[in-house]
Amino acid sequence: MNQHDFLIALVVFLVAAVVAVPLARRTGLGAVLGYLLAGAAIGPFALRMVTNVESILHFSEFGVVLMMFVIGLELEPRKLWALRRSIFGYGGIQLAACALVIGILAALVGAPWPVALVAGLGLALSSTAIALATLGERNLFGTPAGGASFGILLFQDIAAIPMIALLPLLAAESAADASGGGWQSAAKAVAVIAAVVFGGRYLVRPALRFIARTDMREMFTAFALLLVVGIALMMDAVGLSMALGTFVAGVLLADSEYRHALEADLEPFKGLLLGMFFMAVGMSIDFAVLARAPGTVLGLVAVFVVAKTAVLMFLGRYFEIARGQRLLFALLISQGGEFAFVVFGVAGTAGLLPRETEALLVLIVALSMVATPLLLLAYDRLVAPRLGVTKRRADEAITPQNNPVMIAGFGRFGQIIGRLLYAQGVGVTVLDHDPDQIEFLRQYGFKIFYGDATRLDLLEAAGIDKARILIVAIDGMDDSLQLIDRVRERYPDLQIYARARHVSHIYQLKDRGVNLFEREMFEGSLMLGRRVLEGLGFDPAEARNVALRFRRHNIQAIDRFYPHYTDQKKLVSLARQARDELQEMFRQDREQRRQREEAEWS
Repeated sequence: MNQHDFLIALVVFLVAAVVAVPLARRTGLGAVLGYLLAGAAIGPFALRMVTNVESILHFSEFGVVLMMFVIGLELEPRKLWALRRSIFGYGGIQLAACALVIGILAALVGAPWPVALVAGLGLALSSTAIALATLGERNLFGTPAGGASFGILLFQDIAAIPMIALLPLLAAESAADASGGGWQSAAKAVAVIAAVVFGGRYLVRPALRFIARTDMREMFTAFALLLVVGIALMMDAVGLSMALGTFVAGVLLADSEYRHALEADLEPFKGLLLGMFFMAVGMSIDFAVLARAPGTVLGLVAVFVVAKTAVLMFLGRYFEIARGQRLLFALLISQGGEFAFVVFGVAGTAGLLPRETEALLVLIVALSMVATPLLLLAYDRLVAPRLGVTKRRADEAITPQNNPVMIAGFGRFGQIIGRLLYAQGVGVTVLDHDPDQIEFLRQYGFKIFYGDATRLDLLEAAGIDKARILIVAIDGMDDSLQLIDRVRERYPDLQIYARARHVSHIYQLKDRGVNLFEREMFEGSLMLGRRVLEGLGFDPAEARNVALRFRRHNIQAIDRFYPHYTDQKKLVSLARQARDELQEMFRQDREQRRQREEAEWS
């Protein structure tokens, strides 16, 4: 492709995206479906404006690679370890159950057992790009359905590696010489993963530090792209998933001080390339195969999607997903996935799939991807209202405010602060993501905007640059810390007051220079304990003094522990010492109380 042809293809892509995606969003179809329809329109089986689909599909897969790197940046290793149940437990069960059911259905319609096995394994995989984009668009990552979906998708990316490697062993012509090469490939794969882990932990951070000191933003962006492309090439060279490699690298950099800078630099590239990937999927729809037997093809797509959805809904009962979210969870990952194209391609090359069968399976996967946004739209309009599930709406238009205080998160904790300030005539701007709560509170005069309160762009649109104080009252600890990091970087002089969930949260707030915080249950628990003492016969003044002494000792202990909170051994020693001091303090209190009572009786 010469320069002129490349520019023409680029213009075609951009025009198709600019026209189709906004129209799809305005009609409620969603951005993903807009990209798919745009790709189908300009592809070789419709207007034929772009014909080199395979090369475009390979190039645009880099959008999925970037997406997995950015997702990895949001997951520290300890957080990823906490997801091990949903990754290896839920993921393994889902893959086995869906592959078994789909394989049996394929065998029942007359497919030979190798074809049934390949079809079951390939169609059991789901689209990481579509599912994760939908989860992000709907802000569902924090829900049980979102967590289970993410774990399953990550396991599928891991499982696709041995699946693709073992497919040639099923072919008779490959069985004879597969014994030696398999071990070599496995050794290379282990070596590359070890290199990614070692480099991400010990080499990349010093390099980022060196480049950051140059104070050249474009060099930092260039290194971020070099890092992702380099890891992707290494993984691809040994036949591993590029997306999995960059995800691992992202996780290793998740606790780095450069995490947000990397994410901000790569976000525009990720969005554009991911859109190109969806368009390439739309282009790959072979309308010739569809035209020859439309009823058969659409019927197979329907059977596949219904069967996979039914299996996922059944499994949702055992994945601790609430009944009202099981259908949503099932629809999110009911489609075929990107790796299915690779699985069917390898199987076709190995002689396991006839060319016609391979084309049919690829078409089923592509059409199932197109069906997912439509099914989710139907769920929102037909099913969700009957389940009492309020559809999450898009972040609404936000007009800048000129209030001195901004509250991020308006649950029970934030409401008390807001009501107190509102009663004193203090102007407050609030962002929250619960639409029902917002509509209710607006009746009482609160200026509340709907949106993700962790997004700095929404806070800026609401006028954070005019505020003197930001109150972070978000429920999730990780979300609140992430927001504080972003605000600190952009507005270092803004005063931040924070809701702290527990002592560990306090330590991480102090790491960020936030010393104005309150533990959400501490004061209420202390007050109730004081009331209990009074109920047991303690003098109210004495009960108050006991509570105040306990409070003072607890705060002093937190300040004393803070310099050592990352040293587990030292922390345990200090905790035992503080416990002994508290016991001794209350032993002396009881002794003094006993002496006073004896003096009163004598």
